[in-house]
Amino acid sequence: MGTVWEIDFYSRPLVDENQKKRWELLVCESPLSVRRSPDTLFRYAQYCPSDTVNSEWLAQALRDAIDRAPAPPSIIRFFRRQMNNTIVRASKELGIDARLGRRTFALHQWLAERLKTVYPLDPGYQASALSSPSVRYQPQAPQPLPDALEGQKWAFATLSAEDFADLPDWDIDFGESFPLELFSIESDTRIPGVIIFSPRAFPLAAWLSGLELDFLKFAATPSPQLLLETGADTRWILANVTGDRTLSEARGFESFKQAACGVHFLAIQTNPETESFAGFWLLSELDLADGNRSSG
Repeated sequence: MGTVWEIDFYSRPLVDENQKKRWELLVCESPLSVRRSPDTLFRYAQYCPSDTVNSEWLAQALRDAIDRAPAPPSIIRFFRRQMNNTIVRASKELGIDARLGRRTFALHQWLAERLKTVYPLDPGYQASALSSPSVRYQPQAPQPLPDALEGQKWAFATLSAEDFADLPDWDIDFGESFPLELFSIESDTRIPGVIIFSPRAFPLAAWLSGLELDFLKFAATPSPQLLLETGADTRWILANVTGDRTLSEARGFESFKQAACGVHFLAIQTNPETESFAGFWLLSELDLADGNRSSG
């Protein structure tokens, strides 16, 4: 996958001497591995005057960031739909693939930190600007997976946080992870997940790897289903949840997820006996309105 950047280009709860909103570009490298320390991630911040908010300014600011970075990005991730045209245009000028989605975990931890420790110290800080979250998602109606990619069996599972220390050594064809330090998770915390078993595990994992995987969600209405959210607002039906025992496990999955700061996993295997994974992704459900995890 190479180097991935998570960026946010938007106004902050700050005004300049003319009482105009101050904008800011934040660039944060995606960790991509459980063994990557958050402290080693490349970060870059640059304020932008409100009268120069455009793709040309952004492209130049990204060039400046690239000049300072250990390695240029091959992918840029961003979560604000309203900035899609500006970010995509600037990224295209630089020859970088830009992807709208919600897999911006490191960026949101940094943004939440700045909202508490950086912006309030600025003379132009206006707390009232925080009262109306700027991110709203209207999920689409869930759609089924392509027929050729449906799993034949699936199961809920849990692993302890310490089990993920060896994740880079597991036999995995497709996947992505992040350091659990991002969410301050204790080693004995139970991390819930879903394992899909399919004789077509490899093509299913390959297809999923082309999406921006966000999080798994058990939806009780209109009918009990296990959903996979991807990109900005796309929802896929991974499985229909039937039977009292399975319904109880689905509710337990959500409870475990909440206790683990939203962190969970999706695994793809050929069958329950194999020790290899066609796909394995660490996921987290975030509330993008304020950078914190969603509570349900």
